[in-house]
This record gives sequence, structure tokens and C-alpha cells, in this order.
Amino acid sequence: MNKGLFPRHEGHLDELSQLEALIQQAGPLLESRVISYSATRDHLYPVYSLRLGNPSPEVPALAFVGGIHGVERIGTQVILAFLESLITRLRWDETLLETLNHVKLVFLPLMNPVGMFRNWRANGNGVDLMRNSPVDADEKVPWLGGGHRLSRHLPWYRGRLGADMESEALALGKVIREELFPAPFSLVLDCHSGFGTRDRIWFPYAYSRTQVVEHLPELYQLRKMLFTTYPHLHYLFEPQSRHYTTHGDLWDHLYLQAIEQQRTFLPLTLEMGSWLWVKKNPAQLRRLVGMFHPIQPHRVRRVLRHHQLLMEFLVRATRSYDRWSSAMIRERNRDEARALWYSDVFCSAR
Repeated sequence: MNKGLFPRHEGHLDELSQLEALIQQAGPLLESRVISYSATRDHLYPVYSLRLGNPSPEVPALAFVGGIHGVERIGTQVILAFLESLITRLRWDETLLETLNHVKLVFLPLMNPVGMFRNWRANGNGVDLMRNSPVDADEKVPWLGGGHRLSRHLPWYRGRLGADMESEALALGKVIREELFPAPFSLVLDCHSGFGTRDRIWFPYAYSRTQVVEHLPELYQLRKMLFTTYPHLHYLFEPQSRHYTTHGDLWDHLYLQAIEQQRTFLPLTLEMGSWLWVKKNPAQLRRLVGMFHPIQPHRVRRVLRHHQLLMEFLVRATRSYDRWSSAMIRERNRDEARALWYSDVFCSAR
């Protein structure tokens, strides 16, 4: 195992320490490797990829991703809390052990450690990793927020035109292509915070309001299963483009690559509604991280508990993908999904 943060005495990052403690706690049950490094002038931070379950490319795979935006610490903490629960249950839970024989779980909980250490949205080079792919929106995007190439000193900077993608973004893509693309079915949950007072589950495309993902029927069926199984959950499950479009979305980029390879790959983004936390505690706006994090300890604990059910559901849905993603279900769901999410697009096309 790689040692991680060097040195610890000044550049300490709590989430990284918690992650490395979980690696030690799990021992051989959890495979870990460093896939990249993020550096400040004085410190070197590792970016970890972790794996539980069956490593075979013939089983379905599910990845949990967090910390792409450094200021959105709660996403990393939600994943670490779920991972800790799994590691603890492996000592006694026969059902979990049986599940892991038939599914691969990949964890990338802290993709932007320098950004998190500095309380930045961007990485150490000032680049917003979720605006960093070469995908361009096919329509006008929100000024600045949709991604731009003006200056790294402004938020939502995409990077220079023609430059390589940032090392963290490249490392994420490499893991997804190696661990998930070969699987017969794969799914990602990327955890963020900061939009509205509702928790949302978004799927591609972010670059277009009119382009419809190939796997719309599967996404619709996943939504239906989630809300019929847990009717008390109140996520908004919809395309990101219903709210805004962006340049450079990493999941658009990887989904387009998966389609070229004819893979079934469903990337989801959990956007936790941080405005609700601000509404309940306006004083936290005095700190930048307060826009994206619950701050109050009891609210942090509530958020960590709340999303465990969603993550458990996704593990089971991935394990059982062949029971709910058949060709017959696809055909039945296609029209319903279009009516729910793209009625304006298809009506205007007639």
C-alpha cells in the first residue's frame, strides 16, 4: 500500500486520513492503489482507487466517486461512511459476502485532494475537473458557470484549448474504462452538493437539451424501481440538461466513449441540495465551504445516513441488472421515459 500524504504535519486533510485508515482497517479485503498524485508547492497528495468484490470483467460493476470539486466535502464523506459500513459488515454479513461474489464495487472517494485541502472547487491548477473534458455544448451555456477558457483565476475554468486533460480527470477516466467498461453492465454514482433545496439524481447529457441518451429506458426503469421500492425518498431523478447545460462534462465524455464501444454504462450524479442547509443555518455562509456543506454536526450525520439507502439500492440493482434491463422492458419504457423527460423536445420535432 502506498503511504499517502507526505508530510502529514502541515498539509493534513481529514478525509484523506480517514480514507487511509479504512484501507488499513480492511486489510486484504479491500484492494487499493494510487492512480494519480495532486501536488501543492510543499505537499504531495495521492488519489486512490479502491475495489471490493469480484474483480472479474464478467460481473456487473458499480463505482462511487466523490471529491471532484474540492469544496464539496460532503460527497467524499458520504462515500467514506458507506465504505466504512461495508468493511464493518464484511466481518459478519453473509448476505453482503454473497453479493460481493457477483458484483464489483469501485470507490474513488477523493479525486481532488488539493482542491479539498484549499477549499477550492477547482484542482491545484485552477481547473474545474467537471468542465475539463473536450465535449462542447451544442447550445449556449450559462456565462462562466457553463465552463469557459478565460482564466484559471475565475471559477468553472475548463483549461486551455487543446491542452491535455488534468491528471485527476485522466486518472478517473482510465479507472472507469478499465474497471467498468468491460463489465456486462456498469453504473456510477458521482456525489456532489450545491444546487437547490432538493436532492437530485442527474444523468447525461449535460451538453445538450435535445440529445437523448441511448440508455434512457434503463434509466427510467431504475428510477421506477427506486421510487416504488422506497416511496418515501424524495430525489428528483432527471437529465441534468433540464436545469442547465455545460461544456466539458466528464460523464458526457465517458458515456460517449462507452456508446462507441457498445457498452451499457449508466453514469449518475447525486447533487445534494445544499441550499436547504444554508436556509436552516444562514450563519454558515460566512465560510466558503458553508455553501456546499451542512457544517452542523447533527446535519452532517443526517446527510450521511440519508444517502446510504440509495447506495445500497444501487448495489442491489447492479447485482440484479439482468432481471430489470431486458429488451422487453426497454421497449415498454422508451415512450414513457420520453414523455416524462423530453416531451417538449419530441413535441417540437413533430
